[in-house]
Amino acid sequence: MNKALAEIIAGMIPHKMTRNRWRGILRYGLRNARELKKEIRHSAKKPEHYLSVCVIAKDEGPYFKEWLDWHISLGVDKFYVYDNESTDNTKELLKPYIEKGIVDYTYFPGYRRQIAAYDDCIARHRFDTRWLAYIDMDEFIVPLKHKSIPEFLKDKEGAPVVEINWLVYGSGGAVKKEPGTMMERFRHHSLSDHPLNRHVKSILDPLRVYGMIGCHEAARINGKAVDTHGNRIKISWKDRKPQHDVIRINHYAVRSYEEFLEKQNRGRASGRARNVADEYFRRYDLNDIKDDAENS
Repeated sequence: MNKALAEIIAGMIPHKMTRNRWRGILRYGLRNARELKKEIRHSAKKPEHYLSVCVIAKDEGPYFKEWLDWHISLGVDKFYVYDNESTDNTKELLKPYIEKGIVDYTYFPGYRRQIAAYDDCIARHRFDTRWLAYIDMDEFIVPLKHKSIPEFLKDKEGAPVVEINWLVYGSGGAVKKEPGTMMERFRHHSLSDHPLNRHVKSILDPLRVYGMIGCHEAARINGKAVDTHGNRIKISWKDRKPQHDVIRINHYAVRSYEEFLEKQNRGRASGRARNVADEYFRRYDLNDIKDDAENS
């Protein structure tokens, strides 16, 4: 269905979560949805991977190794990387991971291609992985009560989607890019209850989801999404208190001011406008609390 028409029809539904779910279904297409359900029912394929991550990136070469190694250490066994016209050393840096079969690399040019990449990823890899996480290069999943992300997910396997809250990290006053990893350099973050931390990212069961609704929510085929405590979600993430006690996503939204401007100048896979850069930096440069080294 045409996206504009899907928006009009979905917009007539008063309940926010129901409206968002139907927005995703209508965008996917009712006929496509029926065919997908049949395909899933008749498939006997066992997923090769337990936990995979899908990401679209543009000129993020300097940050890839830390981001990949962090998530590999916590149980991610496959990455579907969509390269949105990078001109740096992204593909060269990814080569060892590609050769080991850890990274599946796709060159994905064009403007505002994030959701298109997400749609392509689930269409191509729906039957390949038990769980699929959609996060960005400035987001790090941090389990606090489990040794790994798969361990956290084990008792959530009855749910189609698990939604995890951001914890926004600021620049810590850094103006220039300095040596060291991102997680070493940026230890100051927002207060837990800051409204920006209501944002979520989703880890989904590809066999129970049509696709993503924007960058945050998934359009479920059946079942109810759960929060990080395993409780069924009844209200939109925009109206819920953030949860950071079991697992969270460290969101390094701005890094240093120099790095932030570099990212804005090269353009973003999501297509966000550049002329709001300073406003965005001020909004996300939250430095209320400093992590202890052992708790970062």
